[in-house]
Amino acid sequence: MKIGTAAERSGVPAKTIRYYEEIGLIPSAGRAGNGYRDYDEQDVQALRFISRARSLGFSVKEVAGLLALWQDRDRSAAEVKRLAEAHLAEVDQRLADLQSLRRTLTDLVSQCHGGDRPDCPILDSLAASGGPCHATPDHQ
Repeated sequence: MKIGTAAERSGVPAKTIRYYEEIGLIPSAGRAGNGYRDYDEQDVQALRFISRARSLGFSVKEVAGLLALWQDRDRSAAEVKRLAEAHLAEVDQRLADLQSLRRTLTDLVSQCHGGDRPDCPILDSLAASGGPCHATPDHQ
């Protein structure tokens, strides 16, 4: 099947498929007699796998590792779990960072009365030498 059909069936844009080939995430598709890329159902399944893994936030490098494990029937489920646990720890850290950022922004917004006056605690905090991360005691 041509790249457009593979893109439609996998939900991955043709431009992204070409990119994945370029970086070696997927092998370059064979070429039909007319010079067009020629994909099969296995390629579509791999593209769906990649798309799902990327939607879960795995990096391209992590996806490459997961893809290799998925294609290896002698794989160890323990290795897959280890990769997923490491990714989960990264997600938890990002969530903690975002919660801390939210607390800081909430505090800054509550300190600003808005209006027509030029004084602004939000801008004052951003201009402070410590930056906005020191605006509240719990964000250090």
